[in-house]
Amino acid sequence: MISSESAGARRQWPILGVGGLVFNGGRVLLVQRGSRPAKGLWSIPGGKVRRGETLAEAVRREMLEETGMRVSAGRLVAVYERLPEPECEGSERHFVVLDYLCDAVGGRLRAGDDAAKADWFALEDLAHLPLTPGAEEVIRKGLRMASGDSPDAESICSRTHTKP
Repeated sequence: MISSESAGARRQWPILGVGGLVFNGGRVLLVQRGSRPAKGLWSIPGGKVRRGETLAEAVRREMLEETGMRVSAGRLVAVYERLPEPECEGSERHFVVLDYLCDAVGGRLRAGDDAAKADWFALEDLAHLPLTPGAEEVIRKGLRMASGDSPDAESICSRTHTKP
């Protein structure tokens, strides 16, 4: 049997997460992170996959928890990998995040879980928002896929961690 991590010890393997891209009338749904890493930056809503949970279930749960929106998960947009940076507080862990196109099917927009805020942003405003590293690239890729211009998911890797 594999034991859980001991008290105070950090996981030595990557953490799997999911994110959801929801577009509506030229706008994208984003959350402002309320905790580390990247506290205060705007990002694609999402979070960690729980043991025994399918990826689609994780996307639906995380979107509801962080934004109040009920979604259906669609196509994979990107595999985003954030590598550890021990010198940056809060970014010592290795994350692999699968970002999916989603359709809103209900709910009411509100920030929840570890999101400080949730809001819709026009795509032209992305360049002026303090975004998490790689977020704008994934959002633009998702928009191209949603409009049928880009059929394949991409892998994106970041070593850059922006301190708020």
